[in-house]
Amino acid sequence: MFDEIMEKFEGSPSQQAVIRLLLERGFSVNDDGRVVSGGIEIPNTGIAREIDVDRRVVDSTTDAILEDPELRRIFQNISQVPSLMDLAPVLDLTVLSIAVDDPEQEGIVAGITGTLADNDISIRQTISEDPEFTDEPRLYLVTDEALPGEVITELRDLEFVRKIEIQ
Repeated sequence: MFDEIMEKFEGSPSQQAVIRLLLERGFSVNDDGRVVSGGIEIPNTGIAREIDVDRRVVDSTTDAILEDPELRRIFQNISQVPSLMDLAPVLDLTVLSIAVDDPEQEGIVAGITGTLADNDISIRQTISEDPEFTDEPRLYLVTDEALPGEVITELRDLEFVRKIEIQ
């Protein structure tokens, strides 16, 4: 899906940058062509400054989104999910980041969360990046406690796990 969306803007790297930002941040486009997060409007100048493009590029991108029924449906229904990952150090939580060999493989989330449950580790939050929207999707888990070495080893030994990082 991500590639299909980006193809619609293949002639404009600047518009692709706007699309990427909207998708990464979970920003919507309302009926007036304004970028919003929930009911809060985000000024196009702020978006333009963030990705170093002219404000008019943001305007033309939101216009194109509203003119395309498929894009309109996507960008009027996207939303963001609050994440505990950035708060983890403040709240004394552990963030586990897992990269896998094949993100399309079935049972990844079940295998990882099952391993944690088998070791009596509760999960506060799980966020999985969609393989459609990112080149190297990861699974993030936020836990209340530090992970013992044997649990990390057990996770690392799962057939689909390529890399583990703990923050």
